[in-house]
Formats: sequence, C-alpha cells, structure tokens
Amino acid sequence: MSSGEKVVEHKGELPLDAVLSSRLALSISDALRPDDPLVWVNLAFSELTGYPVDEVLGRNCRFLQGADTDPIAVARIRTALDEGRAVATVIRNYRRDGTGFWNQVVISPVIDESGRVTHHVGIQADVTDRMDADRVRDLELDLVEETTARLDLLAHISDELAKHLDYDAAVDALADIAVPALATWGFVAITDDRGRFTRVHLVAGDLHDRDAVRALANEDTTWLSRAPKVVEALTSSPGFVATPYAIDVAALPQRTTPAQLALLQKLGIGQAMVVPLRARDRVLGVLTLVTDNGFGADAVVTAAHLGRRAGLALDNVRLALADRTAALTLQHSLLPEIPVIPGLDVAAAYVPSARRAEVGGDWFDVLPLPDGAIGLAVGDVVGHDLRAAAAMGQLRSLLRSYAWEGSSPGAVLARADELVRGLDIADVATSAYLRWRSLDGGDAEVTYARAGHPPPLLRLAGGEVQSLDGGLSTPIGLAGPGGAEAVIRVPLGSTLVLYTDGLVERRDRGLREGIAALTAELAALPDDADATVVKDRLVEVFVGEHQEDDVCLLVVRRALPTS
Repeated sequence: MSSGEKVVEHKGELPLDAVLSSRLALSISDALRPDDPLVWVNLAFSELTGYPVDEVLGRNCRFLQGADTDPIAVARIRTALDEGRAVATVIRNYRRDGTGFWNQVVISPVIDESGRVTHHVGIQADVTDRMDADRVRDLELDLVEETTARLDLLAHISDELAKHLDYDAAVDALADIAVPALATWGFVAITDDRGRFTRVHLVAGDLHDRDAVRALANEDTTWLSRAPKVVEALTSSPGFVATPYAIDVAALPQRTTPAQLALLQKLGIGQAMVVPLRARDRVLGVLTLVTDNGFGADAVVTAAHLGRRAGLALDNVRLALADRTAALTLQHSLLPEIPVIPGLDVAAAYVPSARRAEVGGDWFDVLPLPDGAIGLAVGDVVGHDLRAAAAMGQLRSLLRSYAWEGSSPGAVLARADELVRGLDIADVATSAYLRWRSLDGGDAEVTYARAGHPPPLLRLAGGEVQSLDGGLSTPIGLAGPGGAEAVIRVPLGSTLVLYTDGLVERRDRGLREGIAALTAELAALPDDADATVVKDRLVEVFVGEHQEDDVCLLVVRRALPTS
C-alpha cells in the first residue's frame, strides 16, 4: 500500500503520514472479512516480527503466537474484539526465526457512521528489555488483567447458560466454553439423584484430538465412576476446593479398558482438576480439566468460582424447565380433545412460546351443540403467566355455557364480556366464536362474531381465500358495544382457518403483513389437502424455532363424501 492510498475511512481518513513514519509497529485488519485478516502493516511491523509484508497480509495475526503464549491473554483479546472495544495487554509472541519477545499490544476498533466495526488498528512494541525492571509492576497489572479475564469468562458462561431452554444443551455449552479456556481437554459429567451419569460431554481444545474425544464419548462411563477424584468431588461438602493433581498413570489400567486407556493417553494425562458443580442442595456433576503443562494459580481460582456459578446456572435451567413443564401441562389440560364430528374434518395445534416457564392464555374449542350446530372458538387472554392460563380456562367455560344455551355468536361474546368485567376474571382477551350449521346439499352456514380477534380465513375450492372481516366488536374486558355478528355461506370443499395472532405476527412482521402471508399460503395449497395437512403446513411455515408468542390454530373442512 503506498502512502497516498486510503487505509480506512472513519468519519475522515487516518493520518497516513503519521502512521507511515511511526517507529511503532502498526497493523490494520479487516473486521468485515472472515477471520479478521491483516490488510496493511508498516515497515516497523516487519522489523519487529521478521516477517516480510507479503507473508502477513491476508492472515490473522495469531501466527505470532507460540508455545508460551498465554491462552488467557489470547482469550481476553478475543473477548474485547468480539464486544467491539479496545484492549491493551502484554503477550508472549514469536518472530519469524522462532525467537520469543514480549509484545505490548494495543488494539482499537474502527467504527463507521452506522456503529459497525469495520477494521482493527493494532500497535505493537517490543518490551522484552523492560520486563525485568518492571516485573513487580507488571505482575500487579497481570493480576488485575487476570481477574478481569476470569470475570469475563464467568460472565460469558453465565450468559450462555441462561440462553438455553434445553438442559443437555446447557451442559454442552458449559464444557464447550470452559474447557478450551482452561485446559487441553476435559469434560462435564452430570449425574442424577442416585449418582448415575446421565450426560457426559467431552471437549478438546486441539482440532486434532477431536476424533479421540468422540471415540471416548462413545465408551461406557465406567472409567468415570471408578475415578477416585471424580467420586471425591461428587460427594464433597460445600467447603471443598478442587486442586490440581498428577494423574496416577500406573493405576489407570486397573479401572479402564485397553481402548479407554489408549484414548486417554492420546488426549494427554498429565495434570487434572475435578471441580464439583454445586447447586443449591447437591452436587449436580463435575467439570474435569486436564492439561499437559500444569495449571497456574489463576486457573485454579477461576475453576473454583466456575464450579459454584456454573452449578447454580445449570440448576436454574433445570428448575426453569421443571416450571415450564408444569405450566405447559396445565395449559394442555385446559385445552379440549377434538371430538369426532360426522361430516367435518377438524385439526388443531397449540404451540407454546419459546420463553421459559411461561404459559399463555391462547385456546381453541370445538363444541357439538344440542341443536346439531357446531361451536368453534379461538381466543387469547393477554399475559404469559398462570393467571392468564387460569383466566383462559374460566373464559372458555363461560363461552361454552353460553354457546350450549343456543345463544348467537354476538350474544355469546357480549355476555362473556359483561361477566368478565363484572367479576374481574381477566384483564383483556380477544376471541372469535363461530356457529357452524350444515345445510342440505353439503354447504354450511356460518354465523360468526369477533371480539377484537384477527379474522378467520375461508379457502374456497380453486384457491380463493376470503377474510371473515365482519362481526367485529371490542375485545372482551373493555367496555363497549357488543353483539355484532355476520353470516357467510361455506360451500362444500372449503377450508376454514381460525388462529391466534402468534401465528402471523412477530417482531419483523406486522399483523396485516402476517395475515396477507397466511392468505397466500392457504391459496397455494391443493384443493384436496385435508385439515391435518393444512394445519401441519401452516405450523411448518409460520412457527419459528424460537417462537415469541403462543399459537393456537384450528382448521375445519367440510369433508367430501366418500365413494
């Protein structure tokens, strides 16, 4: 790069004359390209490292690392870059000829007008000659930096575990983060209340060891249950602190199979720490760290903090999943079994939101009435808690009783609104109630009313989709005129779809856009798609892996006569 070229734009240009003439080693990497490669270095960088320019451009600067490079310092730099902030540290690097030097590194992000990190500017200085004179001061700085790195690692693990709704995935995440940061290889092993191993996740920091890790994971867990240090940690008292120990290689053949021993030897069996993962009332399992080079004092302190914090975090995931399971059990107990109705093909789905331990107020109902009509309902009570679920159960019972009396849809919703407001059953709820009455010749007449609820959709044979926009009144629980209703004729071969807003509305798509997308998807379905096929297709298309809201979906189709 010549002195007249642009290096990086950032609300103006970098002062290139000062950059090029600096005696400090300078580098610029492209944060928008994979692996953040170097795109420019000055002459001082080549003089410091011994690498000519053409051997460094396009490479991540980790090529300067070597055997004595501190992985904690590397992790500290990586964490700062990932978070878009500047970082300063002293790290052991290596020149092209293999000689080591102490490199004082400052790396700063370059941020464009939109707040995006586009480049990283690095400043390097050889401080090897100063290390002895500044040893005490540097040790104090290292202590502060190590403490910061420890807190960063603990915070990273806590944040990652808090994201998981699946207990096994949380266990795996703990091992995936902690083991490479602290050891050569290791594992997290979880036990049940009877002390039996239920989940073991092994991790190796070196890519070349991962085949051995996978092979050891496929072995039975007897090599764990027979390990004295593992048993000691699992049965330890709250005051127990894990310390490094030399693995008793001579005793391994007595408690491992030849295949297991060979795999352990391949991974390395120098020094280990077995850290209990302590929850509120028991030890959930162990975090085992193994290294060839020994553990530093900071790794021991970090592991001790990690055992307690990770144990509580895993316990929180376990308790949250138990609460969520109980809540969903309650939710499903309040939803009806779909009855078999001659002449109608009916399918329904309830999909809970991905938010943990939350239960919503969405519901559906299919009710054969005394006069031969069929009552169809969907609704959504505002809220995601047990109160919403309880209110949903009460409101569904109210609608059922009024529908059973033979009241028209508008009257059913109006009476429910009056009672909800009078008895303070729920804050606000939306609902659609339809009364389906079969006619001679195969068609049906549907009278419907909506209390603030999204319109049901009717797909006719041939693909035309009609929106049932009539019969609208205010949501249940809000004082307002009620009783509005509308009537529509449903030809033979039509499909009626009722749903709650969670199916179509999300953060990146409004309700209208979602209904339009649902309409297009219905129109594209074949005429002979039965209710289950329609239901499954809509769930597949509209329900995401990380669903933000509960979804209720009810599909009703006038069954064609069979030959």
